[in-house]
Amino acid sequence: MGGSGFYSFLENSNDIKVETPYGPPSDIVSLGTVSGRKIAFIPRHGKLHQLPPHRVPYKANIWAMKSLGVKRIIAPTAVGSLQSYIKVGDFVLTDQFVDMTRGRESTFYDGPITTHISMAEPYCPEMRGVADSVLKELNLPYHPRGIIVVIQGPRFSTKAESEWFTKNGWDIINMTQFPEVVLARELEMCYLNISVVTDYDVGIVAGGSVKPVTQEIVAKTFAESNDKLKNVIKLIIGKLPTERHCSCGKALKGARVGE
Repeated sequence: MGGSGFYSFLENSNDIKVETPYGPPSDIVSLGTVSGRKIAFIPRHGKLHQLPPHRVPYKANIWAMKSLGVKRIIAPTAVGSLQSYIKVGDFVLTDQFVDMTRGRESTFYDGPITTHISMAEPYCPEMRGVADSVLKELNLPYHPRGIIVVIQGPRFSTKAESEWFTKNGWDIINMTQFPEVVLARELEMCYLNISVVTDYDVGIVAGGSVKPVTQEIVAKTFAESNDKLKNVIKLIIGKLPTERHCSCGKALKGARVGE
C-alpha cells in the first residue's frame, strides 16, 4: 500500500482489476516482482490521489490483497511529528496506534459469529525486526518504535488537539493507519508500517518556530525521502524469511465466540 511513486518500484509489472464483496479497491492492482518476490501494489488514495483518507475503501483494498494470496503488507505513510526528538526526515517503525477516527468501517466481522481479534501488538514483530535491521544497516535516522495517533481528516489538527496528543505521549500523527492495520490482522496478514516524518504537527513541538503543516510541505518532504524509502523497502522484501514465524497468521484462533 502506498503512493504513486511506487509504480516504477515493481519489475515486470502488469495491472489487473480486482472485484471484492466491498466494492472496488482504490484503483487497479499492479503485480510484479521485487528482489525475486511476487508483489501486489495498490495506491491507497488512487492513482490521481482522488480519495481523501476518510473515503479510502480500506475493506476492499485489504480484501483484494488477501484474494491475490498476499500474506504480508508493507504500508509506508507520511506522518507529522508530535515530539521534538522525532525530526523531519526521520523514519519511524510504528508499534502502536491510537484511533481518533469516526464512522469508518473497521471490521469484516459484523456477525452472525462475533469475532474479537487481539490488537495488543498491531504490527508484525517479525517484519518490524527485519525493518529495524535494514534501517540500522543503512545508518538512516530512525526510531525503532512509535505510537501513531490516527485522525479522521481530511483537515489537519488544531493547535489544541495537537498539544493534547503531544501531552499524552503519542509520537506521530497520520490519517490512514486505522482501520487498515486492523483489517489486515482480521484476515491474518502481517502488516508493517514505515512512517516518514514530513513535518512537525502544527508547529507546536518546534516551539512555534515553524509554520503550521500544509499539504504542500507534506508532499515536498515525502518526495525528498522517496528514494531512501524505496531502497529500505526493497531491502526489507529481500530479507524477509520465506515462511512466517509470527502469530499474525493465527489471529482468528480462539477469536470467535462459540468456536
